[in-house]
Amino acid sequence: QVQLVESGGGLVQPGGSLRLSCAASGSIFSLNVMGWYRQAPGKQRELVASITRGGTTNYADSVKGRFTISRDNPKNTAYLQMISLKPEDAAVYYCHAEVFSTLGVNDHWGQGTQVTVSS
Repeated sequence: QVQLVESGGGLVQPGGSLRLSCAASGSIFSLNVMGWYRQAPGKQRELVASITRGGTTNYADSVKGRFTISRDNPKNTAYLQMISLKPEDAAVYYCHAEVFSTLGVNDHWGQGTQVTVSS
């Protein structure tokens, strides 16, 4: 069984910073693409950033220059460093990973972590 556990969300003022972490555990052979998605109330879940095992990154236009995704492959962990946060960044942030495990290759999601940007 594979689990993704996010941490690092919270309340921050506009212009502030947060760092999210996503740790994968279980019978994992390797993690392929890892990514962060977010979903605000009344909106669809959207891709924020993704990173391949080799380190190639992709960002939503709305976060380019402010968010940085990274990963530590030996630790099966991905990070999302967020700076210059705006009220419109407030959402539940979900970690996603394409996992190669004893069950084959499957998509896995974390439970989500709330990010609130408010003064």
